[in-house]
Amino acid sequence: MNLNQITVPSLDVSKSIIFYKKLGLHLIVESLPHYARFECIEGGATFSIHQVEKIPTIDGIYIYFEIEELDQEVARLITKGIQFDQMPTDQRWLWREARLKDPDGNQIILYFAGDNRKNPPWRIN
Repeated sequence: MNLNQITVPSLDVSKSIIFYKKLGLHLIVESLPHYARFECIEGGATFSIHQVEKIPTIDGIYIYFEIEELDQEVARLITKGIQFDQMPTDQRWLWREARLKDPDGNQIILYFAGDNRKNPPWRIN
């Protein structure tokens, strides 16, 4: 099994397209006002947005995008007007993370974990 596609809800797909293009995702399907799909720059994963009438009111959706040069990418995104809730910070789980929200309040985590993503020191054998 391979996880290679994530879809998140949006009240305004057009507004979300602008945001995710600024993050660096490549738009490959635009079916406004209901749907858009992006391709990640690295790897084979795709990411999509679908229109909803109401955003779920649970704790929310967390979306992780791994970026090797995290600090430099965050600095670049700031120059494009992207606002961060947390600047790159080393976490106790050995990942470096920066956090922000998309236009619909979905939590975006830009991070770098390297080998620790799949092989942390506490991995179960």
